[in-house]
Amino acid sequence: MPVPDEVRQPVRLLVFGASLRAGSLNTRLAALVARLAAEAGAAVDLARLADFPMPVYDGDAEAETGLPEGALALRERIASCDGFVISSPEYNASVPGVLKNAVDWVSRVRPQPFKDKHALLVSASPSLVGGNRGLWALRVPLEHLGCRVYPDMFSLARAHEGFTDAGDLADGGLQGRLADAVGAFLRLVEADTRYVCLQRRWYEFLGDRTDAPVTERSED
Repeated sequence: MPVPDEVRQPVRLLVFGASLRAGSLNTRLAALVARLAAEAGAAVDLARLADFPMPVYDGDAEAETGLPEGALALRERIASCDGFVISSPEYNASVPGVLKNAVDWVSRVRPQPFKDKHALLVSASPSLVGGNRGLWALRVPLEHLGCRVYPDMFSLARAHEGFTDAGDLADGGLQGRLADAVGAFLRLVEADTRYVCLQRRWYEFLGDRTDAPVTERSED
């Protein structure tokens, strides 16, 4: 039986741009994704990676002083959402070091928050491939940590020419495709977190120490 709209809980979505530069193209793309998600009914938490300062990962520093406040704060934001969107630059055909460093730090928290979370990856780049190579590289550590990365990634090529003054995409077709991807992602997250119907044994990454391997979930 369908759930009436007035009693449906909105999907809680964290959206953040994975660049430290204030005027980053990926900061602009993250803001657009956040607006599209809000228009689709999500409760959106918009952030920037610069909101979570942390040093380069060092095992000795972790043993001596524990996890930095920035890593703990990011962990809380991820843990409190149903799914998240990362708008990531591409550095030398791969993941920006600052983003990989954040993932490495946050993964040290127990329980680490990436497990079972849904993630949508998007990118904006002046290049003709739109940062797509970096997104493929970003999938590896996230999926290793048990994150369910949405198959359809979005890459905006020639992004320095890709935005209107109002913050939309200059290409209406691309704007529609992005809106469709955001909407489909939200529906998947809602199905998995709100209407659980399947029970299955779930095996995680090699470092997982989950005591109760049987969980209830739906998959689409």
